[in-house]
Amino acid sequence: MRARNSLLLAFALAALGAQAQTVPPGVTKVTSVEGITEYAYPNGLRVLLFPDDSKPKLTVNITYLVGSRHEGNGETGMAHLMEHILFIRSKTGRDIKKDMTDHGAQWNGSTWYDRTNYFETVNASDENLKWAVGLEAERMIQMRVEKELLDKEMTVVRNEFEMGENNAQGVLFERALEASFIFHSYGKPTIGSKSDIEHVPIDRLDAFYHKFYQPDNAVLTIAGKFDESKALADVASSFGSIPKPARTLPVTYTVEPTQDGERQVMLRRVGDAQYVLTVYHTPAASHPDIAALNVLSVVLGNAPSGRLYKALVESKKAVGVGADQQEMHDPGFFMATASLRQDQNIEDAKETLLKTIASVSTEPPSKEEVERAKTKLLKSIDLELTNSEQIGLAMSEYAASGDWRLLFLQRDRIRNVNPEDVARVAKAYLKESNRTLAMFVPDKNPDRAEIPAAPDAATLLKDYKGGAVMAKGEAFLPTPANIEGRIIRAKLPNGMKLDLLPKKNRGGEVMASLRLDFGDEQSLMNRTTAAGIAGGLLIRGTQNKNRQQIQDELDKLKARAGVTGGATNATATIETTEENFPGTLKLIAEVLRQPAFPQREFEQLVQQQIAGVEASRSDPQFLAINSLQRMLNPVPRGHVRYVNTPDERLEDLKKVTLEQVQQFYKDFYGASHATLTVSGQFDAAQVQKLAADLFGDWKSPAKYARVRVDYAPVPVTNQKIETPDKQNAVFLAVTRIKMNDDDPDYAAMQVANFIFGGSGSSRLWKRLRDKEGYSYGVATGFSAPEVDSAASFTMQAICAPQNAPKVEAGFQEELAKALAEGFTAQEVADAKKAWQEQRDVTRTQEAYLVSVLTQRERFDRTMKWDSALEAKVAAVTPEQVNAAFRKYIDPKSLAIVKGGDFKKAGAY
Repeated sequence: MRARNSLLLAFALAALGAQAQTVPPGVTKVTSVEGITEYAYPNGLRVLLFPDDSKPKLTVNITYLVGSRHEGNGETGMAHLMEHILFIRSKTGRDIKKDMTDHGAQWNGSTWYDRTNYFETVNASDENLKWAVGLEAERMIQMRVEKELLDKEMTVVRNEFEMGENNAQGVLFERALEASFIFHSYGKPTIGSKSDIEHVPIDRLDAFYHKFYQPDNAVLTIAGKFDESKALADVASSFGSIPKPARTLPVTYTVEPTQDGERQVMLRRVGDAQYVLTVYHTPAASHPDIAALNVLSVVLGNAPSGRLYKALVESKKAVGVGADQQEMHDPGFFMATASLRQDQNIEDAKETLLKTIASVSTEPPSKEEVERAKTKLLKSIDLELTNSEQIGLAMSEYAASGDWRLLFLQRDRIRNVNPEDVARVAKAYLKESNRTLAMFVPDKNPDRAEIPAAPDAATLLKDYKGGAVMAKGEAFLPTPANIEGRIIRAKLPNGMKLDLLPKKNRGGEVMASLRLDFGDEQSLMNRTTAAGIAGGLLIRGTQNKNRQQIQDELDKLKARAGVTGGATNATATIETTEENFPGTLKLIAEVLRQPAFPQREFEQLVQQQIAGVEASRSDPQFLAINSLQRMLNPVPRGHVRYVNTPDERLEDLKKVTLEQVQQFYKDFYGASHATLTVSGQFDAAQVQKLAADLFGDWKSPAKYARVRVDYAPVPVTNQKIETPDKQNAVFLAVTRIKMNDDDPDYAAMQVANFIFGGSGSSRLWKRLRDKEGYSYGVATGFSAPEVDSAASFTMQAICAPQNAPKVEAGFQEELAKALAEGFTAQEVADAKKAWQEQRDVTRTQEAYLVSVLTQRERFDRTMKWDSALEAKVAAVTPEQVNAAFRKYIDPKSLAIVKGGDFKKAGAY
């Protein structure tokens, strides 16, 4: 559960051919666009169906058309607080989070300016569909909104607020909007003010719930594999008894007046980086100008072709830039940002930022700039059309903006944008008088931007039909046995392994990973920094293409691809469609085998990494994790597993040379110990031949031996790190366990961890978040290597600094209780079921399949290992779970590290 802080929401869409359905009495079909069908129920509920048989899962998402825009004075953050309350307990006694965990669901909720949503993704079955729809119907009108629950959850939300207060860039964004929107509620952060969070009366919260959480203010989305007639019947059965309210929903009517002069904000806080941010008022999501403004955001903010990148990053005036158009129900905003290191001139960067933005009006974008931006935007939409899971979530945003069909209309409008459109909107809206640089400047002749009213979406889309329906995929159930029965394994003459899982996916989706392993413990000494820079530079230029040309080619291929590399391996990832996969793999081969290592890109990457280290030096979470990682890796400096302090990292970055980076590549890169894993829709024979042609003669120049991580007890400690002026703290604990994942106790430890702190219904979660409200995020983790012996059990929680002692005490008390009393038979049974359900859901994700197959191949395993593990977990007894937990978890063997402003809080 989170307040929605990201400025970009990923598009997602699944569309299937219309099929005959049995429609319940009183339900009417409203419209259908590209396989998405809307139905209207008598009580006002709107239902969107997105059938997709290619993945054995389904997502149920309900969107309430209420967000921070609807909050009055003293109510800021109420919609987000309500989101949290609706995850606790219903009037029938249902424990919402436990119920979802028991069903193996991937679940969450979010709040934004115009809406709130709740969703769960589960394995596809009639039973799960009925359960999820019934859950959301119960959550609509049967939740307990009581002071006892509010008092506990309020502190959790307050901790989330405090977490955001640690992020200087996020706070600057909030301050800029507060200055930009004087009257409209878009100027108030969704998380709300701390005082409103702490003091909102329970009767106002309850009234808010009963006013807005009703069928006539909701859009229910069902996406994935399901029977449409059964879905419509389930909705009628669960929601049909909820009457249409007699009340009339209030209509927000505040219109932000035309801005009549530049506004400025100066934020001063402890920190290690600098930021410049500018905001301009722009039209609502339904306005035709939004398409051109989206293109403009890419023309300005893209890296490395964007004008801001060239003017600021390439000139070394900043280390990062960005631009974004925020689409909202009412007139929203366009923003541009620049991030700087401490030693860079912020005034110079600010002036360059503003001049570059103004240049779009005086120096209109070229056809090449506009086409590149359109290609990038449309590629993202086309790729996401292959994913039916995310559409249920994306529809929340478009429904809240006025109509779910705006997604398609926006796509169509982007296709038609030309350079003249981009120049026109830049001139119309990116004006000095319409700008907030987060300082009032008098102007005798103000040039104001008049923001048009939001068009009526229903009228706008009355006869809209959309484009062609996307091709279906096959109904493939990704069990370990089915995967093993389908997978094709091969080996090239140079030693490179191929793991190919061909299956028909929606829209021809295909994903791949190419992992190169190299080096050994001795040869990699003192080369970690050069290795990291080498990996980061690979995709920034080849001998035939510069960075922008590589990006342009990926956009034309409708592909997402990335290349990363470190001291022991490098990995390339690909997401695209069947027809574009061969071209994308050829491009990745060029990136890996013909890198140019440009001097300018080398300098930029080093500076960006330096800025990142400097920005983290006052962050409590980074410092605590860094300290703990150093304890877990007691090796001398220069060893490949050594964890640098921030100062050491800065020292190494300032010393590294381009020659060292180039030499690392020459010494280690090759495919003799590589694995290419491909999953999705592709021709297996074609891919085998292509892989042999591209990589078959590429041999590794140095011997390879995997760097082992063997068991060594972690030093027992309880360390405190002071980070002044940080409102959020972190608590970490870890112990080492001598075990690998073939150990007889491994399955029992998986279950024990799940019960104790590894799920949303765990003991720690219930104690520290649900009951006491001290932490927004608390969890434990248990991991064990495949063949080495250094397993780890970890615990982490965030909290306000003054609550850190209570979090620590709660953790110790729950640990002592678990060791003394053990876990119950019911807890073990519930955990085993939920653990298995979660694995089933995760395996429906193409990226996970590629990752797990690659990892299994590294250790000469097949999916039979997964089947065996799942059988072991299913068979494990409560006695075995308790015995394993007591055997390996000793409170006296813990290393504890805490980071926060404890001195100011009077803690410890």
